[in-house]
Amino acid sequence: MTQTLAPTAPRATVPRRRFEIALALVALIAVWELAARLLTGAYVLAAPSEVVVAIVDNAALLGRALAATGQAALAGFVIGNLAAVALAALAVLVPRAERVVTVVALVVFCLPLVATGPVLRVLLGPGDGPAIALAALAVYYTTMIPVLVGLRAVPAGWFDLVHSYGRGEAAALRYVRARASVPYLVAGLQIAAPAAFLGAMVGEFTGAESGLGVLTIRASRDLDIELTWALATVATIVSVVAYAVIGAIGRRVTTEEPPIILAHARPPASRRNRLRSALSTTLWFIVVIVVLWWGGIIVTGLNPFFARTPVDVIRILAGVDDGGAVRDELLGALAETAALAIPGYLAGLAAGAGLAILLILAPRAEAVGMPIAIALRAVPIVTTAPLVVLLLGRGPVGGITLVAVMVFFPTLVSCLQGLRQAPGNALDVLRSYAAPTRTQLVRVRIPAMLPAFFAAARMSVPAAVLAVTVVEWLATGSGIGSLMALAASRSGYDTLAGAVVLVTALSALGYAAVGAIETRVLRVYAPEQQA
Repeated sequence: MTQTLAPTAPRATVPRRRFEIALALVALIAVWELAARLLTGAYVLAAPSEVVVAIVDNAALLGRALAATGQAALAGFVIGNLAAVALAALAVLVPRAERVVTVVALVVFCLPLVATGPVLRVLLGPGDGPAIALAALAVYYTTMIPVLVGLRAVPAGWFDLVHSYGRGEAAALRYVRARASVPYLVAGLQIAAPAAFLGAMVGEFTGAESGLGVLTIRASRDLDIELTWALATVATIVSVVAYAVIGAIGRRVTTEEPPIILAHARPPASRRNRLRSALSTTLWFIVVIVVLWWGGIIVTGLNPFFARTPVDVIRILAGVDDGGAVRDELLGALAETAALAIPGYLAGLAAGAGLAILLILAPRAEAVGMPIAIALRAVPIVTTAPLVVLLLGRGPVGGITLVAVMVFFPTLVSCLQGLRQAPGNALDVLRSYAAPTRTQLVRVRIPAMLPAFFAAARMSVPAAVLAVTVVEWLATGSGIGSLMALAASRSGYDTLAGAVVLVTALSALGYAAVGAIETRVLRVYAPEQQA
C-alpha cells in the first residue's frame, strides 16, 4: 500500500486556487506592461502587448526557429542526462572513483563558453553539433549531483535486506538506490530542462544558421526589442511547459512517502588517511585531465596555432617567455571576477533556499513564483544582462545580481525537493504534539533539505563562475570574462589558455571549499551521504 506525498487539495478549494493564480498572473502582466511603458525609449524592455504582436507577426519565423532549437535542446537533454545517470551510477558502484569522476565532470562543466563555443564549432563544423554539445554540457552536471544524493538517500536497513539474500552492490543499485533516487532525478531533470534550452541557444551563438539563438543575436544587433522579448517569451514558455510536464510525471511515479533514513554515523578519518586520500585523488585527477587534454589535442588534430598543451600553460603561468606579463594580467582580471562571483553566489544560494522555505510554508505562492523563477533561468542572459545593467549600473551590483539570478533557480528547485523529502512519520509525530509549523520546519524539513542544499551549492559553483564570465563578456567589460573575449578577438591564445585554466581552478577551489563544509555538516545530519 502506498501513500501520497501530500494531501490532495479539497475539491472546493481548487477553483478558488485557480482564480487566485489567474489574478496574480494578471497583476504580474499589468506590472510588466507598466514598467515597459515607463522605460519607453530605453530600448531594453518590451510590453506584453508588443510581445504578443511580435509573436503573431513573426509566427512562421519563430516556428521554424523553435523547431531547430527544440531538436538540438532535446538531443542535448537526452545525451547529457544519460551521461549524468551513468556517471552517478559509476561513482556509487566504485566509491574510490567518485572524487575523480566528480572533479573531472566539474572541470568539463566549468570550461568557459567563450572558449569552448568556437572550439566546438571547429571540431563539429556547421549544423546542430555545437548546439547539441553545449546543451548536453549544460545539463549533465546539474543532473549528476542530485542523482548522487538520491542514490545515497536510503535507510541502512534496506541494504541489509539486499545483502541477506546474498546480492551485491549491483543489485542494491538496481532494486534500492535507483528507486530512492527517483525524486532527486526528477528535480535534476526539472533543472536541466531550461538549462538544455539555454545551452542550445548559446550553441547557436557560435555561428549556426537557424534557431532561436541566431534570431536573438540578430534582433539584439538590430535593437528590435519587441522581437528580442518575443524570443525570450517563447523560450520561457517552452521551459515552463517542460518543467511542468517533468514535474507531473515525477508526481505520478513518486507516490510513496519519503522514509525515515537511519544510518550509522561514521567517525572522521584520521589526518593521515585524509592526507593520503587527498593526494591520491589529486594524482588521479591530474593524470585524467592531462590525458583528456593532451590526448584530445592529438586525436582531434587541433592546430598548434591556437591549441595549447599543459606544458604550454605551465610556461605561460610561470612567466618563462614574457616575464610574467600575461600571468599578472590574468591574476588581476581573476581578482575582479572573484569579487563579483562570490557575493553573487552567496546571494543566489540564500535567495533560492529562502524562497523554497517560503513556498513550503505558503504553497499557493508556488504557482506564481515558479514560472517567474523559470523565466529568470530560461531567458537568455544576452537579453537580461542589458536590462539589469541598465537598472543597476555597470558596477558590482549589476554583475552580482546577474550571478545571483543564475544560481537562484537550481538552488530553489533542489531545496524544494529536499524539503518535500521530509519523512511524513516524523512530521506526524510533531503534529500529534501540536508543534507549530516553525518547529516542524526547523526540526524535520530543514535537516531533510541539507543534502539537496549542498548538492545545489556544489553544482552552483561552476554556474556562478560561468555566469560572471558571460556577464563580463556581454555587459560589464571587466574581469577575466572580458579579457577572454578580447583575447579571442585578437588571437591571443596564450592569454585565452591561461584564462581557461585559472577560471577552472577558481571553480575547483570553490567546489572543494563547499565540499569541506558539506562533509562536516552531513556527518551529523545525513551520515548516509558520506561515501
